[in-house]
Amino acid sequence: MRTITEGKATIKVETPKIVSKQMKVFYNPLMKFNRDMSVLFLSCVSKGKMDISLPLAGSGVRGVRLLKELAKSKIGKVWMNDISPQSVKNIKANLKANNVKAEVEQKNANVFLLEHSCMDYIDIDPFGPPTPFLYSAIEKVKHNGFLAVTATDTSALAGTYPQACQRKYWAEPKRDSNMHETGLRILIRRVQLVGGDAEKGLVPLFSYAKDHYYRVFFQCSRGKKAADHVLSQHAILDGAGPLWTGQLWDAKLAAKMAKKNTVSENQAFLDLLAEESRVDVVGIHHIHAIAKKHKLETLPKQALLIEKILKKKKKVAVSHLDPVALRSTISEKELVRLL
Repeated sequence: MRTITEGKATIKVETPKIVSKQMKVFYNPLMKFNRDMSVLFLSCVSKGKMDISLPLAGSGVRGVRLLKELAKSKIGKVWMNDISPQSVKNIKANLKANNVKAEVEQKNANVFLLEHSCMDYIDIDPFGPPTPFLYSAIEKVKHNGFLAVTATDTSALAGTYPQACQRKYWAEPKRDSNMHETGLRILIRRVQLVGGDAEKGLVPLFSYAKDHYYRVFFQCSRGKKAADHVLSQHAILDGAGPLWTGQLWDAKLAAKMAKKNTVSENQAFLDLLAEESRVDVVGIHHIHAIAKKHKLETLPKQALLIEKILKKKKKVAVSHLDPVALRSTISEKELVRLL
């Protein structure tokens, strides 16, 4: 164990050469951005004091950061849980070292969730697929509350292992230039299907694909109408799916998060998401894939291409999913003419 600082938290963590399930106290330094987004998202949503549930707390770093970095007007009570006795011991020590308080339990994550009252914010960030935890998490998220879901099994969602995607996410992936878009939307639909079973509509407010994982923040609305409205927006996209065809972002929230961010290394990515969120369409145009498909040998510079698209009175933004991909209201046919 060694002492590290992340955000405003100073904690003791295990730092092996390879991050794995075998760690006695789970901590992944590569997921710092994921935790940064939890803090930033909750600081930007329009909600008062929130009761927060972290059923897969690991080292406790996310909970400690929320307690130290969110305004007191935003945070109510925090519950942290992990099935590992070593993790629970470590969480308690890290809370004490940072002079913050939370309720800490050692239970199976689903049992922990189901034994508690409904929460304003539940964060599901497992090692692997989130599917084993969706029913209990969605059962316990409040009306107008928030659910954050991480999936690290992107190889299944993006089509490398289609049978795993069919088995876990009940959809057909497609490994092509749009695979991370469709993978993200397949994940969203799977969460929404569980929501429908509980008569809850779950709408994405902030979504992204980064490094080895997908991450989505949902807002929950109770009722049959809310659930039916969400489920009506599922469809097949170019052979992939069924998947979610609605918004990936609330554009105002994405802009607010980019503006309020104080972590310099995250700014470029957040600015990219804020711009992309203003183009509410399904699917991206991967310029190199389009060029190959239509046998185009020379391509204009990206800045010039964007300028030409804007002159056509179309919306356009560089996609965070791929630096050579554009999210735009222009059709592929019109884009090929410009290319």
